[in-house]
Amino acid sequence: MRSTIDSVTPETDDKPDITPQAELRHNPTSFLKLILLGFSIVGLPLIAALIYSAIRIDQLAEQSRQTIYQATEITHGSSILIDEIIVMERSVQHAHILEDISLLEGYFQAHTNFEKTAIKLMEASPYLEQQLLLEKLQLLEATIFREILTSYNTPQSLRDLLNQFANLLILAQNFSTENYRIIGQKINEMSEMALRTRTLVEWELLILIPFVILLALAFSVFIARPLRQLDEAIYNMGQGKLSSAVKIAGPENLKYLGSRLDWMRRRLLKLEEQKIQFLRQVSHELKTPLSAIREGTNLLAEGVTGDLNKKQQQIVDILQTSSIQLQKRIEDLLSFSALQADKVALIKQRTNLAHIITTVLKDQNLSIMSRKIKIDLTCPDLMLECDKQKIGIIIDNLLSNAIKFSPQDSCIKISAIQMDQTIQLDVIDYGSGIDITDEDKIFEPFYRGRSKPNSHIRGTGLGLSIAREYALAHGGNIQLVKHGGQGAHFCLTLPIQDPEVQP
Repeated sequence: MRSTIDSVTPETDDKPDITPQAELRHNPTSFLKLILLGFSIVGLPLIAALIYSAIRIDQLAEQSRQTIYQATEITHGSSILIDEIIVMERSVQHAHILEDISLLEGYFQAHTNFEKTAIKLMEASPYLEQQLLLEKLQLLEATIFREILTSYNTPQSLRDLLNQFANLLILAQNFSTENYRIIGQKINEMSEMALRTRTLVEWELLILIPFVILLALAFSVFIARPLRQLDEAIYNMGQGKLSSAVKIAGPENLKYLGSRLDWMRRRLLKLEEQKIQFLRQVSHELKTPLSAIREGTNLLAEGVTGDLNKKQQQIVDILQTSSIQLQKRIEDLLSFSALQADKVALIKQRTNLAHIITTVLKDQNLSIMSRKIKIDLTCPDLMLECDKQKIGIIIDNLLSNAIKFSPQDSCIKISAIQMDQTIQLDVIDYGSGIDITDEDKIFEPFYRGRSKPNSHIRGTGLGLSIAREYALAHGGNIQLVKHGGQGAHFCLTLPIQDPEVQP
């Protein structure tokens, strides 16, 4: 026997279409840049809101500073005006009473200070009301000053001017009162402006926080999508689902990673094809010498070469049993190869399920008798459209599995019932059962559970996998029924009518 398998070497068709340098050179976008862009866009509204709030607060602070400065200057200036008016009045009064013109020097000094202060106040005050009052003050004070110059040589005439100083003082006090009123008004305006700014900031936060959260969620979904695609692709490859191409939508470096995964998928597909071809070749090459062994063993058992003594007959029985087991293993490999290559053709016909079960029991009779197992069969005549050979393989695999793990002098229950348009077949044994860690894996090809059979024969791990594939090909299924008792319980469901021809 000679079988070969091609060495796995990279080929031109299996290489990724784009090298990382070429891909990133044409499109340098990366996953890191996508994350940075997401953070930038999410943080931009908050940054803009903070900048706007800072500008508003700065404007409020600047306006407050200017208002306080103007109020301080005007208050101080109005105080000086009142003091200078009092000084001027006192100097004129002294000059009049003492009839000493030289005492008016204090008046002239106060007059100069009054004019300077009034000019500063005119420049400092931006308010029209105060400017009008200052103009009245300056006009009245200038009138008094001209009259004093006219009466400079006659101190007795200064008496008539004293009443005008009282009016001048009243105007100055009115100016001061107006200043306090404007200060109060500005304070109210600043309070209202502060309140508006606070309300605006609160509304900004109320609107921006949900918006930013939604934006962050949207970008999280957008950023996580290629990662989910990668995870799904890796999971599918781990599960052996290699038919679908790997496509990653997202940044260029993740797209490149997706192309590498797709290259790996194609390589695994090629390796899988080579494995199936190898199994097919080995199985076919094993069948020829096995047929010769079985034929020779049958000739010995039939006594063609002469009668056999008891020991010789035992050896021939062992050879027959082992060759049958080996033939079943080879048939499992051939069936598995056909399943993997999607070359399973079902030849369906109207068949009685009870006859199939009876045939399988006859084929397994030697193993059943050797282990002294009792078969509890409950199966009425149930007709269904199926491939008789494939259904026989399903039942044979379930039964041989039950026999293998059943102890001596135990019982195997086989029952079949019809439910609507479906037939349910249950195979229950009372052996060691299936370990809880193996329950999700027993239908995988070549998987053999942790439970050890009660015989020296170890299977290939293909029986249950082939049985389920044949059941699925018929539109049915095989499931492991979990129960609290001892042993294993498998449930086979099959449609009565062919699903492909049902109206």
